[in-house]
Amino acid sequence: MDGLALIEAFGDFKEDKNISKIDLMAIIEDSLKTLLRKRFDSDDHFDVIVNPDKGDFQIFLNKTIVADEMSEDDDLEIEISEAKKIDPTFDVGEDFTVEIPIEQLGRRSILTLKQILATKLQEHNNAVLYDQFRDKIGEIVIGEVHHIRHKHVILLDDEENEFILPKENQIPSDFFKKGESVRAIVESVDFKGSKPQIIVSRTAPRFLEKLLEMEIPEIQDGTIILKKVVRIPGEKAKIAVDAYDDRIDPVGACVGVKGSRIHGVVRELKNENIDVIQWSKNPEIMVKRALGNITINKIEINEETNYALVYTPVEEISRVIGKQGQNIRLASWLSGYDIDVYRETSEDDDVELREFAGSGEGDIEQWIIDEFRKVGLNTAKSVLDKETDALVNLTDLEEETIAEVKRILKEELED
Repeated sequence: MDGLALIEAFGDFKEDKNISKIDLMAIIEDSLKTLLRKRFDSDDHFDVIVNPDKGDFQIFLNKTIVADEMSEDDDLEIEISEAKKIDPTFDVGEDFTVEIPIEQLGRRSILTLKQILATKLQEHNNAVLYDQFRDKIGEIVIGEVHHIRHKHVILLDDEENEFILPKENQIPSDFFKKGESVRAIVESVDFKGSKPQIIVSRTAPRFLEKLLEMEIPEIQDGTIILKKVVRIPGEKAKIAVDAYDDRIDPVGACVGVKGSRIHGVVRELKNENIDVIQWSKNPEIMVKRALGNITINKIEINEETNYALVYTPVEEISRVIGKQGQNIRLASWLSGYDIDVYRETSEDDDVELREFAGSGEGDIEQWIIDEFRKVGLNTAKSVLDKETDALVNLTDLEEETIAEVKRILKEELED
């Protein structure tokens, strides 16, 4: 294989992988020097010239001219009599440069060179791929389902780049078929061995953000700002939006007429329920909006501990908490406050202590009720509203007895 054939062998690579001439030249030069180091232990005495435009390369060996019969290494030294046959003006101690045809290195060296080149070309391709997708972290990519495995799905894009979609990065209701087109965001790019491994995700909040940008032009052009996005993949999501222009309704713009704009996003997320609220810098307003359209009587905010206590009627408790606690959890994430709820009961919800009198399970002995009545505590709420320490001081009851009474009363009121 001559120099021209070697250069032509990488023409396809240059076209397919869009490798620059400079990079191709550097790879070939580096490969040749690697071969020379393997063959001669060093490349210090060699010059390699690569010319991809002409499709050739040259290897030059720089020898030192020594006196006759003083050569200790014929690969690195040449006697003066031999040098003068080329140029009579040579003197001892000067450099003598001779071109080394690739064929002179032997067939085995040429095969080794092909292997070195293949390895370095693959390393170059891996480095380019790594840089390309490191710049795409947080961006949406589209891949076709190539393999479905127990712990992950392998996707291939139009350029045969491989994406890995782990099970934990899939929406619980995702069901893929081979050949199906799938959208996800690039979550991470790391080397696994010598090959870049591109991990994608459909569960990250960023995936929802990018889908909203694609569907809603005002978000893409910056007219509407996505302040925060939180989600429980496949179940429920909440997003807070704002607008630079007070004349724009950011919530309405995101939802669209009859939900037309948000519908495509919901469908992509397997019918994930999405609440869109307008962001506020006022913590109380933000917590209230984050919880949704729920009756809230009062909110107490502790900004030092990022804690919010919400007072709401008993009948609203289930809506505040939501299915499996999803609503209050997402509202906490969205507002940045740890939200707790206090159920407010009306006078009609209170129960007279005498109704608990008895000796069975869930009843309170009459003498205990009499102790409470002596100090004016006649209803369940009146006992529950008093601190245990205060009740110990007011009555002759033990702390353990009071705690058990409170447990019974609380369970009854909650029921």
